[in-house]
Amino acid sequence: MQKILVTGANGQLGSELRELSNLYNQYNWIFTDRQELDLSDLKNLAAQISNINPDILINCAAYTAVDKAESEIELADVLNHQAVAIMAKWTFTNRCKFIHVSTDYVFDGSSSIALNENAPTAPINVYGKTKLAGENACLIENTQSIIIRTSWVYSSYGSNFVKTMSRLMKEKDTLNVVNDQIGSPTYAADLAQAILDILNHSNWQSGIYNYSNEGEISWYEFALAIQKIGSFECKVSGISSSEYSTQAKRPAFSLLDKSKIKTTYSLSIPDYKESLRKCMEVMNIN
Repeated sequence: MQKILVTGANGQLGSELRELSNLYNQYNWIFTDRQELDLSDLKNLAAQISNINPDILINCAAYTAVDKAESEIELADVLNHQAVAIMAKWTFTNRCKFIHVSTDYVFDGSSSIALNENAPTAPINVYGKTKLAGENACLIENTQSIIIRTSWVYSSYGSNFVKTMSRLMKEKDTLNVVNDQIGSPTYAADLAQAILDILNHSNWQSGIYNYSNEGEISWYEFALAIQKIGSFECKVSGISSSEYSTQAKRPAFSLLDKSKIKTTYSLSIPDYKESLRKCMEVMNIN
């Protein structure tokens, strides 16, 4: 029985994989979070992975506090880059399949067309820079690894935009949301399923892949969809990014082209509204 190690098991994607694992009992699943496998302990990380000795490693762990990363550069780099290099090296040496999850924030946001896997990267914040460094380390240390870039992740688990908006729409009469950052959301349950579909596909094709739900929207339009499904009476208005200052810059456009992953792994990707409705049903917000 193949053993799958999932890091970042208490995060959104890790939690969705745990949920799905019940349907895939042909695998021996090992779910770890900081307590069981400390990725910041670089000295002992390889030995810790050796103790588990997986056949497949899915790295869902990351430093994802985008604004905080601007001041915690070292920790973000340890988790998003240096630990990934160690995992990639271990998996290559031990002939272990490696799937690493990355982000649309590796792009600068200057494109006006959906970004494919070969689009030039130029991150504009520390989070994006450390994630890109992790991707590069992954490609150097393990040429057989799969990197999945995703965007705007939400789930019934953890903290995310859908939960925050739903809460604020209950509490407030009016709400302002940025309308000039364009991309597409990703329901973590869909991404978890896509990862399982890749693992169970007969043809392992290494490299970088993009995955998000279908649709091209702004955060404002995403908020409007949440408002509609949740039947919230709160008035939602669109504002520009310049009116909503954050420590870290965000890419203005990071819509991902999913053609490669759909073709290579015969994936059908749901529209964002369909997945949002499903998630909000799970959360009993509808």
